[in-house]
Amino acid sequence: QVQLIETGGGLVQAGGSLRLSCAASGRTFNNYAMGWFRQAPGKEREFVGAISWNLDYSYYADSMKGRFTISRDTTKNTVYLQINTLKPEDTAVYYCAAGYCSGYGCYDATVPRMTEHYGYWGQGTQVTVSS
Repeated sequence: QVQLIETGGGLVQAGGSLRLSCAASGRTFNNYAMGWFRQAPGKEREFVGAISWNLDYSYYADSMKGRFTISRDTTKNTVYLQINTLKPEDTAVYYCAAGYCSGYGCYDATVPRMTEHYGYWGQGTQVTVSS
């Protein structure tokens, strides 16, 4: 049984930083991308970015480039999302997800960026940024 468990959310002041963690278990993730999404109240879930499990390449939505950094530690089966210079508009539930890329691995052309291309999801962790 695949499990993705996010931790690290909380209440922070604008300008601060957070590192979210996603502990993965239950299968091997070769040729999978580990993605981060977020969903603010009343809005659709949006893609933040993803990292190739095998190749340690990360990809970001254009609007997320700069303040968000995704990394992973395969020895701990854990993926991280570092968020710097937090803004009130970053307030959302942040989700970790795993999605298959292709038999050739995860590259810019094959990394999934849409929610329906991710088959495994965590329960989410709330991030609230106060102004």
